Amino acid sequence: MFKSKKKAKQEKSEMSFLEHLDELRKRIIYSVIGILIGCILIGLKIDFVIENIFLRPALQSGLKLQNLQPFGQPFLYFKVITIGGIILALPFVLYQIWKFVAPGLYPNEKKWVRLITFFTALCFFCGVAFAYFAMIPVMLNFSAQFGTEFIENKFDINYYFGFVSMMVLIMGLVFEMPMVSFILSRFGILTSKFLRKYRRHSIILILILAAVLTPTPDPINQLIFAIPLFVLFEVSILITALTERRRNKEINYDNN
Repeated sequence: MFKSKKKAKQEKSEMSFLEHLDELRKRIIYSVIGILIGCILIGLKIDFVIENIFLRPALQSGLKLQNLQPFGQPFLYFKVITIGGIILALPFVLYQIWKFVAPGLYPNEKKWVRLITFFTALCFFCGVAFAYFAMIPVMLNFSAQFGTEFIENKFDINYYFGFVSMMVLIMGLVFEMPMVSFILSRFGILTSKFLRKYRRHSIILILILAAVLTPTPDPINQLIFAIPLFVLFEVSILITALTERRRNKEINYDNN
């Protein structure tokens, strides 16, 4: 006969405060090691990363980049290695976070750790890919073609790095919306009724975010940013509704 969640929770051993601190320290160390390994891997191929990945959107758009600082390029390489290492190590870091949270979960919830880690990383990389292949090229093309021919567009390489890294990280986090909705609904914090109630408010908020976060005033660029948010919001409603249904079945089963 299956044990209820309440009985399972009572039977599992609780960690002391010092054990929690030790577990947190261990997970932080593992995460830092993972990021360092990611940075090393990026560093070994830094020229390829700079020339074929980092600079590719600018070169395809015909933009000219320039360095205006004495140590601009060394600092640029360092920043690319750091951001690239963090992105590369993200799945491992997420796994460490969930391993730290796992002792506080019920036994039947611990099986979700690997799946949640996988889909969280997948959503983030989808956001990164969308920003890199869709948003950034369109925005750079607009910047390259806008204005008079008597003014030559040359951008500082550090500003370009800030723009690319900001758009990539923002969209990576934005694409986590379905996973955040799943986790919150799993613990009963978020409901599909609440999301449906504030659907119209979310549309206004998304349009405001699109106007603020996109560096160009072009409405096409703003729509490119806003449309995926609309889709993600609707997907979040669907995921929340399905999670609620499953959660209610589990509660009814435990009560019986």
